[in-house]
Amino acid sequence: MLSENEESIVASSDLNESERQKGGDAESEDHSVFDMKSMLWHGGSAWDAWFSCSSNQVAQVLLTLPYSFSQLGMASGIVLQIFYGLLGSWTAYLISVLYVEYRARKEKENVNFKNHVIQWFEVLDGLLGPYWKAIGLAFNCTFLLFGSVIQLIACASNIYYINDNLDKRTWTYIFGACCATTVFIPSFHNYRIWSFLGLGMTTYTAWYMAIAALVHGQVDGVEHTGPNKLVLYFTGATNILYTFGGHAVTVEIMHAMWKPRKFKYIYLLATLYVFTLTLPSSAAVYWAFGDELLNHSNAFSLLPKTRWRDAAVILMLIHQFITFGFACTPLYFVWEKVIGMHDTKSIFLRAVARLPVVVPIWFLAIIFPFFGPINSAVGALLVSFTVYIIPAIAHMLTYRTPSARQNAAEKPPRFMSSWAAMYVLNAFVVVWVLVVGFGFGGWASMTNFVRQVDTFGLFAKCYQCKPVGPPPTKQH
Repeated sequence: MLSENEESIVASSDLNESERQKGGDAESEDHSVFDMKSMLWHGGSAWDAWFSCSSNQVAQVLLTLPYSFSQLGMASGIVLQIFYGLLGSWTAYLISVLYVEYRARKEKENVNFKNHVIQWFEVLDGLLGPYWKAIGLAFNCTFLLFGSVIQLIACASNIYYINDNLDKRTWTYIFGACCATTVFIPSFHNYRIWSFLGLGMTTYTAWYMAIAALVHGQVDGVEHTGPNKLVLYFTGATNILYTFGGHAVTVEIMHAMWKPRKFKYIYLLATLYVFTLTLPSSAAVYWAFGDELLNHSNAFSLLPKTRWRDAAVILMLIHQFITFGFACTPLYFVWEKVIGMHDTKSIFLRAVARLPVVVPIWFLAIIFPFFGPINSAVGALLVSFTVYIIPAIAHMLTYRTPSARQNAAEKPPRFMSSWAAMYVLNAFVVVWVLVVGFGFGGWASMTNFVRQVDTFGLFAKCYQCKPVGPPPTKQH
């Protein structure tokens, strides 16, 4: 039903270019070079998808989770991580089911996707019509835009703890230029080695945070008063909702797979691994520093400066570059389709065409440099709809008729007794996220965000930096 060897336009065009360039070489040499290129560059297996999901799910947000624990308290922090992790895995599963349904219906109509990357808004369009396409496109693109903005802000925030000779705004300029090079990475097929390395970097950073906090021990007079304010509580809860809502690129990752049907439980398996990174690190850092984290949204700012911390900062910077590419690649695809460049085989021409996407991201990162609070605001206003509410409603509407359920490409999973049970769970997701995530979370996160603007101002030169004291006076 689904094509077994489906590859994106870039994979096939790269192969054709490779064959043309090596036309005069020996066949065995061609084969070995292509094998090496495939191993590092062309990914489409279930393992590639798992690495992509795991690597993309937790990046800079790992550094803000101890801050969320200080707002929530230890118990709520742990419970909400598990809750939103499982909730996010469920809606990622729904997105994968809808992708399979859309693709199955289109392939019955003999539609060929070899030269086209399917995206979430196209799935909504094919299953529910143009109004849903517009809604999906608006929320998804805006979320990915600000997701990219957050990665740039995080780069500047992290490098400052190694080199504070430049302020964070200047570092944002520099890393904006560096991240712009992601325009040369054609598609999610080509993130194989980057996803593998990115997950290794995140793993090191998470366990460094946990071990360093435990070795450091508790600071003198440490207090753990959270939760003590509703605004802070729901701000922290929404940051965790954001943490496990990183599946806005699910459809693009699935489309890069050779066998997309195998994706169904990959996000859940990725989430289970991510738990081993987020829970120990955030709990240990909160245990060590307590309420001091309320004024330090980046955990690196409190951990002692050592070569181990510097290594973690550098690895996170590289990983944030990778995650920036993950968030931006779907935006690149949308822009290519708008200007008619999506079918272009030249990587260079596509890269040039993509550059206008990076400019507003760069600009927004300079306007709103509020590392930590911006995560919660994006989570409440965008993530809540993009990856929780819309997929749940779309699934209910797609299978609302008996004929749609009878002819469904994917039946309810084994742990669900019936379609009715799926409807109940989907309705719960919609109500919970709408009330708690968007409602209370939106109120709390925007209140906190406005407070940061009032305190530091837009275009803040160095958000949460230590104040520079007056130069010492000479003794006479």
